[in-house]
Amino acid sequence: MLLQNKIFWAFNILEFLILLLPKFVLCDKCYSNSNTGICIEKSKCNNSTTDNVKCPGNNNFVCCVLETTANKNNIIRNTRHRVINYLNKGLDCYNRCPAFNILSSLNILSSEETVDDIINNKKSISRFGDGEFDLIFGKGIGFQKFDKNMSKRLTDILRSNKEDLIIAIPITLKTVKTNNNFWKNFISKYQYKLINLFNFNKIYGNAGISRFYNFNSNGNFVLNYINKLKLVWNKKDVVIIEGEKSRFGFNNDLLNNTKTIQRILCPVKNAYNVYEKIYNEALKINKDKLILIALGPTATILAYDLHNVGYQAIDIGHADISYEWFLRNATHKIKIDNKYVNEAYGGGTNIEDITDKSYYDQILVKILNE
Repeated sequence: MLLQNKIFWAFNILEFLILLLPKFVLCDKCYSNSNTGICIEKSKCNNSTTDNVKCPGNNNFVCCVLETTANKNNIIRNTRHRVINYLNKGLDCYNRCPAFNILSSLNILSSEETVDDIINNKKSISRFGDGEFDLIFGKGIGFQKFDKNMSKRLTDILRSNKEDLIIAIPITLKTVKTNNNFWKNFISKYQYKLINLFNFNKIYGNAGISRFYNFNSNGNFVLNYINKLKLVWNKKDVVIIEGEKSRFGFNNDLLNNTKTIQRILCPVKNAYNVYEKIYNEALKINKDKLILIALGPTATILAYDLHNVGYQAIDIGHADISYEWFLRNATHKIKIDNKYVNEAYGGGTNIEDITDKSYYDQILVKILNE
């Protein structure tokens, strides 16, 4: 009796895991008109498929919506066979996902072309990366909790088409076949949700303008790129809107070609909570000044809003930290003394105060979370 009970529970647990498998084996998921299904043999699907969605690898597979009990039962049985196949052959979602091929047709400028567009045409830029996409899809990130209004605003901005405003996305969306596992997994996770966000006739800027050092970069190439990037603020009066501990350009020469520097300091985490205060302070800035914003996803929205009222606003992101890593010839993401580095181990805690009077003289106002 005890053995029978163990077997009974073992099969129940296996059945539960099989039911969850479509959620985890994301290359078998398909989306159409907000319906969600999985790729399954035509004979197993009870006449309930999503239109115009192709499944990878086999024309005998269709995108079957999880609507009817019959479909669910057929999918469960079909999934059992897939479990055995995956165990025998290994999971290879990347090569089986049509989403990668679709995203490869995106039109995204290089980092150099994006910077040239900013310089030559005095454009603003709002950048989108994995954090912004997570927030759009309902997930908070380490330094910004999910906010429904923020999610909607990010979606609207990504789909906007404003004159002289560059909407920038990661070029890794397009070139992931030759890139890192992080983006392969990220695309596998969101697939058609990502595809539905983009206009494949639009030319996007490259969100990677601030991430020019990838730990094995050619030193001369990086140095030439930095010199080009510095032309964005060359001989200009600059106002930096940043997290309180970011200290963009402090203790290095990244901004040594600016005319003047001022700063508005904002919360290290959840800056969007006080967005109206940040925006209202920014409106006090003279429109002849260039605004650089290093404030996570809040920067994406703020650059857009400031552009709409006549400023040139640059969502500059991690450029300062990339430069610090370059100067140190870092082999991985490391913490930087006196600066907030959310992506490095220990880089977001125990950040020491600084005593440089010239830095404090640059601060116009400090805005904290309520």
